[in-house]
Parts: sequence; C-alpha cells; structure tokens
Amino acid sequence: MYFPVAGIEVSPIVPPLVAFVISFFTSMGGVSGAFLLLPFQVSVLGFTSPAVSSTNQLFNIVAIPSGVYRYIKEGRMLWPLTWVVIIGTLPGVLAGAIVRIKYLPDPKNFKLFAGLVLLYMGGRLLKDLAFTKKSGTPTTEERFQQRGKKQAQTTGSEASCEHLSCITVRQWTPTRIVYDFYGETFTVNAVGLMALSLVVGMVGGVYGIGGGAIIAPFLVSFFGMPVYAVAGAALMGTFVTSVAGVVFYQLLAPHYPGMVIAPDWLLGFLFGIGGFAGMYCGARLQKFVPAKFIKWILVVCLLFTAGKYIWAFLF
Repeated sequence: MYFPVAGIEVSPIVPPLVAFVISFFTSMGGVSGAFLLLPFQVSVLGFTSPAVSSTNQLFNIVAIPSGVYRYIKEGRMLWPLTWVVIIGTLPGVLAGAIVRIKYLPDPKNFKLFAGLVLLYMGGRLLKDLAFTKKSGTPTTEERFQQRGKKQAQTTGSEASCEHLSCITVRQWTPTRIVYDFYGETFTVNAVGLMALSLVVGMVGGVYGIGGGAIIAPFLVSFFGMPVYAVAGAALMGTFVTSVAGVVFYQLLAPHYPGMVIAPDWLLGFLFGIGGFAGMYCGARLQKFVPAKFIKWILVVCLLFTAGKYIWAFLF
C-alpha cells in the first residue's frame, strides 16, 4: 500500500502490528511509544520529512485514550499533575514544531538531535536503576505490585478501585501538589515541574512525541514519584499536547509549500489503531508487572535507538 504524504510503500498490516507491540510495553511506564515509533518510521520505512513528527503526534491522539481510560477506571489518574504538565508543555510543543521545520529539516541532523535526546533519557533512567541502593523495606512501587499479584492469585480478577491503590489528592496549590498513594504521601514542586515541562515540551515538539516520553522518566527518577501513579497523567498530558501539535503543523503547512509538514493521516491512523489496542492491554496489566522491569524495558529501547542514531551521524 502506498502512502503519498509519507512517500513510502508498506503493507497496511505492518503499522498497527508494530504500534501494538511497542505501545503494549511502553504504556506501562506512562509513555505512548511514539519515541520508538518515530525511529521505525525514519529508519525502517524511510519516512524522513518533517511530516513524520506530526504523523507521530497523530498516532498519540488515536492511541492514548484507551490507556487513559484504564488508569481513570482504576483510580490512578493524578489530575493536578496532568494539568501542570499540560500548562508547561503546551507552549514548548508549539515552539518545538517551528524549530523542527526551520532548523532541523535535514534527516541527518534530525537523527543526531533525536539520538542525543534518547541518550539523555536512557542515561537518567539507567542511573536511577543502577545506582539506587536497595533497602530492606519494600518501596511503594514494590508493595503495590505485590498487591496486584496477590489479588490476581486469590480472586482471579481485578478490583476497580481500592482505598490504598487509588490516588487521593490532599492539596493542590500553584506551588505544590500533595497526594497519597498506597499508604505513602508524596509532595511535588509544581513550579519546578512546570518549568521542566516547558523545556520538555520544546524537545518533544521537535521530536514529535508530545513530551510524555521525556517527562515520565523525569517524574520517576528526578521527582521520585512511583511509576504506577504517574503513568496516567503522563499519557494524558501527551494526548493534549499532541492534539495541539497536529493542529499547529496543519496550520503551518500552507506557509511552507515546498516542504511536507502536515501529517500522513492514513498512516498515522493505522499506527494509532495498533497503539490503541496495545495501550489498553499495557495499562490493564501494568500493576502486575514489576516497576523495575518496566524501567529496564524503557532503558534498553532508549539507549539502543540513541546509539544507532549517533553512530550513523558520526560514521
């Protein structure tokens, strides 16, 4: 099947199948999978124009709602965090779209940029995994995962929202967010998170991922938040900023007639169908999977792709 906007020919079965596999694993960490889908489009399919960024964001729009639905149903959507991320990320995504079109239209330069972004993300998570000392007391993430495992063994099914496993917001002000999750209270600096989100949004806008793939590792490693509590908020933030990104790219397209900027709607929709199914399954099974395993999946994917891009640019 030929996709004229992307300028590629591929079987219509391949995009949804690839998106399903990627999204199934990455959605457990609050990441849509767009950060890995883009290298697949660029390196495997040969889709290298700036339109690949907007197509990637279109994938987010179609795929993410299923994962968000699961987290809302299980009471693990931290809404104050979602809105802080959106407010900070949104203007950055729009600025990033302009940077992508004006300064990084060359596929080679864009690959170097993408490689450095992925390398930094992978390095942050690797540091968190390799150098965090193990204490005798189980962490919140470990206790939550053990609860889900026992629940599945004893009842053979999942409960909707139990008191401990749900997120309870205690305080939400312009400067901080306080919430309870599985018997522990967490405090987040809202101002610092918003500032970080602005930078993340710009990088995400250039890369075409909406920013969620970058903000989720930061929330876990830098802010010390449990991955089970931030995944839903990160996905929702990615969804909203991706909508803005696609609209912005579409509006910019007429002003750059010699460049393919607007998304490939058919290709993005096919990727989105697979991602929709993958995210639902991933979000549903997340609580039964150890947080450390989820993080290692992200680290391996990030560092492998980063190394491939940077090596290709240098040699």
